[in-house]
Amino acid sequence: PMFPGFNATYWLTVHGLVTVLAVLLYVITSRLLQQRRHPSAAIAWVLFILLMPYVALPVFWTFGSRKQARPRAKTLPEAPTLIAHYPWPARTAIALGQPEPAPYDALHVHADGSAALAALWQVIDGASHTLDVCTYILGDDSLGAMVVQRLAAKARAGVRVRLLLDGLGRWIGGRPDLKPLAAAGVALTLFVPPLHSPLKGRTNLRNHRKLLVADAAHEGRRLWCGGRNLASEYFEGSADTAAWRDLSFDLRGALVLQAGALFEHDWAFANGRRVALPPLAAALPEPGAAVGQLVASGPDQVDDTVHALLITAAYRAGRRMLLATPYFVPDPALLTALCLAARRGVEVDLLLPARSNHRMSDQARRRALRSLSDAGGRIWFTPHMLHAKLIVIDDDDAYTGSTNLDGRSLFLNYELMFAFQEGSAIAACAHWFDQERSLAARHLPAHPGLWSDLAEGMVLWLGFQL
Repeated sequence: PMFPGFNATYWLTVHGLVTVLAVLLYVITSRLLQQRRHPSAAIAWVLFILLMPYVALPVFWTFGSRKQARPRAKTLPEAPTLIAHYPWPARTAIALGQPEPAPYDALHVHADGSAALAALWQVIDGASHTLDVCTYILGDDSLGAMVVQRLAAKARAGVRVRLLLDGLGRWIGGRPDLKPLAAAGVALTLFVPPLHSPLKGRTNLRNHRKLLVADAAHEGRRLWCGGRNLASEYFEGSADTAAWRDLSFDLRGALVLQAGALFEHDWAFANGRRVALPPLAAALPEPGAAVGQLVASGPDQVDDTVHALLITAAYRAGRRMLLATPYFVPDPALLTALCLAARRGVEVDLLLPARSNHRMSDQARRRALRSLSDAGGRIWFTPHMLHAKLIVIDDDDAYTGSTNLDGRSLFLNYELMFAFQEGSAIAACAHWFDQERSLAARHLPAHPGLWSDLAEGMVLWLGFQL
C-alpha cells in the first residue's frame, strides 16, 4: 500500500459519520432556536457543511444564528377597536410587534449634508440631561473627531452621555481615538465586537441603526436619525473624500420615547443583559396631530419587519412607490411584489447610485434591475454616491432610516426605520426624492452575454447575504 497502516474504509466511515452528525446538529440547532432562513441561505449552509463539515460547523455556530427573538404565541389583539382607527401601514406594523403611532412635531427633513450637520450639532449641544448615541461607524477623520469632542464636552458639563458603537463598524471607520470619551466620563459600549463576545450575539449580526436621542425622559426631548454614519463623507466630505448624498431628519415630541426605548434595549443587550423591549402606553393622538411610528428590524424582532412591510406595501400601493437605496439585492418574494406592482400600473421608481461603494453589490443587482425594468419599473442612476434609504407609498406612508434593500440589511442587521403617515411629512420625503431624481439619469438595463450572466449568478450564489 502507498501509506502503510492507513485504512481508507475506516477513515471514510468516520468522515461520513462526522458529516451526518454536522448536518443533524445544523438541523437541531435551527429547530431549537426556531431560525427561519431564506431558502438560498439554508441551501448554502447545508452544501457548505456537506463539503467541509470540519470547517462549516464551527463557522455556523459562530456566524449562523439569524434570530434571537422567539415567535410569539398566537393571541388576539388586546385592543382591536383602538388599532382599527389606524391606516393599514400602521396596523400592519402593530401586527408585526411594533409600537403604536405616537405624535411628534418640528420635523425637519435635511436638505443636504450641511443641514444634517447643523441639526446634529443642535441636538448634541441642546442636550441638558441625557444624550444617547447609536451609530454603525464613527470615522477616524475630522467629523469623527468633532463628534468625540462635543460628546466629551457634554459629559464634562454633567450630561449623562452614552455611545453605542458597532464593533465591526469601529474597524471600518478606521479605529478612531476614543480615549477622550472615557476621560470625560462618556459611557462607551461596543456592540458585539468581533472575536471578543460571540456569546452575546453572532458576529455576523451587526447593529446598523443610527440615532441620537437627547433628554428622552424630559421635556424638550429630541431625536436625530437617518442613514448617515458619523464620518465626513456622510455630511460635507473632506479634501480627499467627496460628500455622499444621504437622508436624515430630526424631530421632537412623544415619538422620541420609542427611539429612547429601543436604545435602552440595544444598550442592555450589548452589555450582556437580555431584556425585552418595554411596552409603551398607547393612546389615540389628538385629531389632526402628526404621528409617526418606530419600525425596528433585525434579530431582536420575531419577524423580518421591514421586508414584510415592503411586500405588503407593494401589493397595497395604488399609484406610486418611490424607493431610494444604495444597494438593491432583493430576495425573490420582494422582487416579485415590486414587479407585480409595476405590471398593474403602479409607478415604481427606484433611485440608486450608478456606482456604489460596494462593487459586488453592484454586480449582484443587475438581474433584479432587469426584471424590474422589464415589468415597467423605472430605474434612475445618480452620478454621485447615494447612501439614502427612503420608501414612499402613495400618499399613505413614508419610511426612512437605516435599512437598505438588500439581504444583509433586510434579514441580518439590526436596523431602524421611522414611518410617517402625515401629509406634510410624506410630501417632504417625496420632494427630497424628486430633487435627487432630477440629478439622475434613466437607466435601461441591457441583457447580458453568457459570461456576464454566469458571473452575475456566481456573485448571487456566493453573496447570498448581500
